[in-house]
Amino acid sequence: MTVTSGPGFSLMMENIGLAAMLETPCVIVNVQRGGPSTGLPTLPGQADMMQARWGSHGDYEIIAVSPNSPQECFEMVIKAANLSEKYRVPVLVMTDECVGHMTEKVIIPEADQIELYPRRYTKLPPDQYLPFKAGKDLVPEMVKAGDGYKIHVTGLTHDEKGYPVMSWEVQEKLVRRLVEKIRSHADELEDIEETQMEDAEVVIFSYGISSRVCIPALQKARGEGIKVGLLRPIICWPFPEKKIKELSSKVKAFVVVEMNYGQLFYEVERCVAGKTKTLLVPHGGGWVHDPENIYNAIKEAVK
Repeated sequence: MTVTSGPGFSLMMENIGLAAMLETPCVIVNVQRGGPSTGLPTLPGQADMMQARWGSHGDYEIIAVSPNSPQECFEMVIKAANLSEKYRVPVLVMTDECVGHMTEKVIIPEADQIELYPRRYTKLPPDQYLPFKAGKDLVPEMVKAGDGYKIHVTGLTHDEKGYPVMSWEVQEKLVRRLVEKIRSHADELEDIEETQMEDAEVVIFSYGISSRVCIPALQKARGEGIKVGLLRPIICWPFPEKKIKELSSKVKAFVVVEMNYGQLFYEVERCVAGKTKTLLVPHGGGWVHDPENIYNAIKEAVK
């Protein structure tokens, strides 16, 4: 597991691409801060979300989770480790400076109560094993070092044996699998927290520390009779587009609250596809949103 922030995260992107190509289970924690460049080293931001998804070159898929409390930081690192093992993919924990410096009670269970996904070791003998041959779920099995298996790994386009093959046919087969092993499981990866969504006509979409700042605005609007709810993606990548598309024909508007100038907002807008209004409440980082600005956006949404 690696913990980084700001420019350090940028320098890691080549290695994240390598981990995606080698299908190396790993967890990267990004405590986001205001940027670009060195920016605000000890003040919050949420502007690395697209970088997490698209930062390295080439086509690939990752998983990213977004905790909004110290308790969730603990729980989501475990969740991230389990997902990385299950799908053999880098999993990013996208937190922020506020949550990173927050002091709250964290309940840590006994070690034997923490459920861990076991590494998927092959049962095939060495003469039948291919390190990048996948099963029905598109995820290859692994081997233990020193057990007599001879394997070759490379960041180059490779065949099921792991050897470089410079052809579009092998590229198509390999990269399509790297993408589809996540996309084909998007429904089961969907993880969303819903607050007062039962009768919501306006949906606040927010994550991380920003989702907590939305609560006073939601309560104020509810107090005035506005039917507003909060949709918080716990897993941000893959994006919960099925849920957004389902709601887009039922609600008056989405109000997207994030500490940047529009990153997941454009994903919401894409999924809504013009069926309802989408409003962004942007913020450049350095401190959290003023709940009054969120409340004003909710009022604008119901005009």
